[in-house]
Amino acid sequence: MTQKITVGLMLLFLGSHISLAQQIAQAQVPTPVAPATTTKAICSAQLGTSIDAVINRPLFSRVRWGILVQPVSSGQALYSRDANKYFTPASNTKLLTTAAALQHLGANFRIRTSIYQNPNGVLRVVGRGDPSLSDTQLQNLAQQLQQKGITQVKQLIADDSYIQGDIVNSTWQWEDVQSDYGAPVGSFILNQNVFSFKLVPQAVGKPLQIAWNDANEVGRWRIINQSTTVSKNQPSYINVTRDLTGTVLRIQGQLIEKSEPYLVNLPVVDPNYYFLRRFRAALATEKIILGQTLVLNGGTNQQEIAAIDSPPLSELLMETLQNSNNLYAEALLRALAIKQPKVQNKNTADIGLEVLKTSLTQLGVDPATYALVDGSGLSRRNLVSPEGLVQTLRLMAKTPAAAIYRASLPIAGKSGTLKNRFRNTPAEGIVQAKTGTLSGAVSLSGYVNGPKYEPLVFSIMVNQSEQPASNLRQAIDEVVVLLTQLQRC
Repeated sequence: MTQKITVGLMLLFLGSHISLAQQIAQAQVPTPVAPATTTKAICSAQLGTSIDAVINRPLFSRVRWGILVQPVSSGQALYSRDANKYFTPASNTKLLTTAAALQHLGANFRIRTSIYQNPNGVLRVVGRGDPSLSDTQLQNLAQQLQQKGITQVKQLIADDSYIQGDIVNSTWQWEDVQSDYGAPVGSFILNQNVFSFKLVPQAVGKPLQIAWNDANEVGRWRIINQSTTVSKNQPSYINVTRDLTGTVLRIQGQLIEKSEPYLVNLPVVDPNYYFLRRFRAALATEKIILGQTLVLNGGTNQQEIAAIDSPPLSELLMETLQNSNNLYAEALLRALAIKQPKVQNKNTADIGLEVLKTSLTQLGVDPATYALVDGSGLSRRNLVSPEGLVQTLRLMAKTPAAAIYRASLPIAGKSGTLKNRFRNTPAEGIVQAKTGTLSGAVSLSGYVNGPKYEPLVFSIMVNQSEQPASNLRQAIDEVVVLLTQLQRC
């Protein structure tokens, strides 16, 4: 079985993390119900003292905390600490992006990829930023063309006009852009704009063998393989770097002889041409001969002869929040601009941010409680207060889409990014919340359905910390467990 590892992708050999491969959750999760009893009870009047005892430990003397706890039914604070101050939210940003998408687009919204037939054997494929598009859907499009009797395509045009602007946010850090969790977002997204290869151990002293999952990518790179195979009882490590040109891959490190292969995921350099290369392969499978391919921005679309729709927004939200998928969040931010007039020299993402603010303001969220520059939270320039997150969560709980929004969140000890947290604690199964982690910043915001108190909404944000993220998460989790033990006294 192939293992997935953390792979360094930064020039000068700076490390960065490769995220796990992600799977779309298909079913909505019902609101969890608290168990009949918990191991401890805390009076609401004691909550402040109990939380302070956790966050005021000497370990956190230089840490900046922002916390707000409220009942879902009202805006009365049960605990507040710098709740109106700005913090770097990390992936808690996705709570705002998905709330706006659900309000503005509706749970049944889908993103359509279309192929149009123009005269003289020319086909135009129009990408609209579907983050769920994969080789399977691409094969489906090829089959639709084959069923229409098309056996040869003289020219295939990829229309890149739908999403305008940079394919990566200019405020993202270098190691993020070079990692699969910072994959580019544009009109064409295929296989989450990531390609893969395996590193396979050989005989001791021999370089690792590179096994490409996609043969089309082999010719795109010049490989400098400085890896080796080692004997048992030696450490295994891998470091993959690429230069600024995006054409050279340097592989360093070592794997133990006869150990399992390592899987490396890298972001594609040019999503448009990656799409066209993969589509050429799909057409060949259907015995459709493809001539010239090119990318254009705009043009005339005539008769639609093939199309594929994404899953509904309700399912896209599941992947975005459960697995904290940055690419999905950025695609949804751009989808917010779908009904807005295109403005020359204005990025689709920037228009999406304007729509996000309008939608959340209409919901009742104070626009002064946040300032965003992306939809995923990968940028360190995002600013959000605990107040802004709590307002969003509390107000969304009162909308017709409340169940869909809440079902998209990870459940403590059960699913998504909380699957391995809160196990065997009173919070397991009764807390639904969104995680967030960047260097020096950890956050958790969501809902609590305690057994002896009314439902709560909370946001806990930690910034400017030198502590390992694990220490911060442990303290945050202690605070959340306190919320699950709350009762009226």
